[in-house]
Amino acid sequence: MRSASTEHPSSERPQRPDAPSGGARTTPLTALDRVPWGDIQDSTGSAAAIPLLLKGIAWGDADTARSALDDLRRRICQFGFVVEQATAATVPFLWELAKLPQVTCRAQIIRLLKSIADARQWESTAAVYPKLLNRRENPVVWERAARQAVRARRGELGRLMADEDTEIARATTELARSLSAWPYAGARAPGVVTKR
Repeated sequence: MRSASTEHPSSERPQRPDAPSGGARTTPLTALDRVPWGDIQDSTGSAAAIPLLLKGIAWGDADTARSALDDLRRRICQFGFVVEQATAATVPFLWELAKLPQVTCRAQIIRLLKSIADARQWESTAAVYPKLLNRRENPVVWERAARQAVRARRGELGRLMADEDTEIARATTELARSLSAWPYAGARAPGVVTKR
C-alpha cells in the first residue's frame, strides 16, 4: 500500500495549481480548505492529497486532468465500487467540477459519481459478516454517507442532461437512473417517486 503524498500524488503535477484569473463569477473549489483532509482516510492512507488532485482536474490540461481523476478514483472509489472515508467529503467537489465547462473530463466525473451512488460493497459484506458493523471505523457508514452526498446534489441532473456534449448528457442520464432506482434500507429516496 503506497502512502499519500501531498507533494506529487500522481505522475504529473497540475500545471496551474491556483484558480485562473478572469471573469468567472465564482472560483471553483473554494471550500476545499474547510475539509480536514489530513484527518480522514482514502485507500492509500491520509486523504491529504485529494485537494491537489481536485485542482489538477479543475485546471489541468486534458492529460493532467485525466491522470488526476484516475488517481482520485483509486483513492475514493477503488475498483469502481469500494468507497472510503474521504469519499463523501469529495463528492460535492466532483459535482462542482462536473458543471464547469473548462473541465476536460466531465463525463468521467459523472461516471465516478454513478459508481459511488451504486456502491454497496460494504453493506453486502456486512450482511454476511455483521461483525464489520462493530468496528470503530465503520465502512458501511462511509458508504451510506457517500451515496447520500451524491443524492444531495441530484438537482444538478437536469442541467447536465441538457448539456450539448452527448457523452455528458448520456453519463448524466445513467446517473439519474441509478438515483431514481435507489432502494436504501427499504425507503424511497427523498423526492423520487417509485411505482410499485
